[in-house]
Amino acid sequence: MSETKTGRVLIIAGSDSSGGAGIQADIKACAAFGAYSMTAVTAITAQNTQGVKRVDLVDPDMVRAQIDACVADIGVDVVKIGMLGSEAIIRTVFEAVEPLEASLVLDPVMVATSGDRLLEEGAVKALKELLIPIADLVTPNVPEAEILTGLEIRDTDELSKAGEAILEKGAYAALMKGAHLDMKSVVDVLVSEEGASVMTGPRLHTRHTHGTGCTLASAVAAALSLGTTLEEAVTTARDYVFEAIRTAPKLGQGNGPLNHGLALQPGSEDADVPDPANPFAALKGMGGLPD
Repeated sequence: MSETKTGRVLIIAGSDSSGGAGIQADIKACAAFGAYSMTAVTAITAQNTQGVKRVDLVDPDMVRAQIDACVADIGVDVVKIGMLGSEAIIRTVFEAVEPLEASLVLDPVMVATSGDRLLEEGAVKALKELLIPIADLVTPNVPEAEILTGLEIRDTDELSKAGEAILEKGAYAALMKGAHLDMKSVVDVLVSEEGASVMTGPRLHTRHTHGTGCTLASAVAAALSLGTTLEEAVTTARDYVFEAIRTAPKLGQGNGPLNHGLALQPGSEDADVPDPANPFAALKGMGGLPD
């Protein structure tokens, strides 16, 4: 009998003290999929559901040391990159991950759900020139996509064109998240060298959306680490995030966190499924992200 694959995900991102986004959300999402997560912390933030109170960036040499320690011992199947904070950290991360034989999921974190900026303006150029060209998947929301491409995005067609522009910068694929568009449903577009796939879902009207971007990217990374195709990983991740939003614990006075552990809870109908690479198959078709 063959052994079950243990997917190894190296998360390079900032810490969220409130647990709803960043490294904490990433770890929870990987755990829900059954993947093993390692971390290289790029920043320590003091934040809650109402906003970011303080950000202290980690020394780039320490970021590199964390990455090297994980790679040298445990190894990595997928690298998930989130908040980087500065140009110096971006350059350090690029130098560390570029030689790796691992898939790369890049969530170009620039602004928190609360509106607080999480990336120095001068670092955007380095992000575009260094990390996008080596990414297997980039996962921008509409404001991030507009910054990365210089294009205005008002509808699905423009969302797809922005995705194509990201591919022209070197990325293999882009998951263009359309929740910011003024549409009744949520429309996301997966643009790759194979073409474009439009995915729609109902819009959940809720304030409990803290960390949706981090969670989605890490869910994709976790699924990829378990051997799924890119489209399967994206579909499963969207289903997971939709259900995590729908069943959010409604904590905090601002943008509350998701229910990251929905597949781990006793009695969950998704807690014991036959295919570890797709633990949320029962949720297929429900996906729709509000942020």
